[in-house]
Amino acid sequence: MSNTETVDSSALGKHTDYVSVYTPSLLFPIPRQESRSKLGIESDLPFQGVDIWTAYELSWLNPKGKPVVAIAEFIFPINSISIVESKSFKLYLNSFNQTVFKDFMDVTRTLETDLSAAVGASVMVSIHTLAQSAVQGVGHFTGENIDGLDVDFSVYDVDASLLCLADPDHIVTESLCSDLLKSNCPVTGQPDWASLYVQYRGAQISKEALLRYIVSFRQHQGFHESCVEQIFLDIQKYCQPESLTVYARYTRRGGLDINPCRSSLNASFAADNIRLVRQ
Repeated sequence: MSNTETVDSSALGKHTDYVSVYTPSLLFPIPRQESRSKLGIESDLPFQGVDIWTAYELSWLNPKGKPVVAIAEFIFPINSISIVESKSFKLYLNSFNQTVFKDFMDVTRTLETDLSAAVGASVMVSIHTLAQSAVQGVGHFTGENIDGLDVDFSVYDVDASLLCLADPDHIVTESLCSDLLKSNCPVTGQPDWASLYVQYRGAQISKEALLRYIVSFRQHQGFHESCVEQIFLDIQKYCQPESLTVYARYTRRGGLDINPCRSSLNASFAADNIRLVRQ
C-alpha cells in the first residue's frame, strides 16, 4: 500500500468529529519507507537525527475535574517504522480534553506508551507548564541568514542541480539559515512554512545557489520529514561536505509544529528545540 493510499484512509483533509475522551486508536501511523525509497534509501540510513514535535494545545482534567493546560515536546527517533499523520495526532491529543489523569507523569507515560506503539520505536515525551515554556522564550538560528542575498529566482520545483560550490579549494565550517523554505502537504495541498538551518564543514558552498535551491521547494509536495531528508541527500551529493546537518523548523498547524533534523554527526547528536519567532 502506498503512502498516498494510506493517508487517503486517514482523517487528513476530511471533516472529522472531535473525540474528547481518551482514544489512542485515533493515532494513524504512516510508514517511512516509501518516501525514503523514492530518495534511494533502502536499508542503512545515511544520516542520524530526530523529529521533534511540539504540541501547544494539550489539556486534560485533574482528579478534581479541573482542566490542566500544558505544552508537550515529543522526540521521535528517525529509525522508527512509521511517523504519525499530523491530523490524527491532533485528534488523539484532543481526546485527552475530558479525560482525568492523576498528574503530569501519568500523562507523560500515557503519551510515550501510545506513540511508541504507533511508530514502532521509543518516543520521548516531556511536558511543561506554560510558565516553564514562557521562560524559554523565542530563539533563533545562530547561523548566517542568506535571505538578504540579491538573487534572481525562476525555479519553483525542486532542482538539486542548482546546488554548487563557491570555491572547491576553500575549506570552511559554516552555519547558514533561511526563512524561505516552503513546501506543500501532498494530500491537502496546504502550504508548509519553515526556517532551515544548514551547518557543514567542507568546500565552501555557494550561498546564492543554496538559496535558489531552497526556494525551488516552493511548489513541491512532500511531508516535512521527507523534505529535510531530500535536502540533506542533495547537498551531500552535489557539494560533498565532510560533515553536514540539516534542520528545519516548521510553523505550527492545528497546535502542532514538526521539526526534523538530519545529520552526519555521531549518535549523540541532538537538535536543540529552539522555538522560532513564527512558531
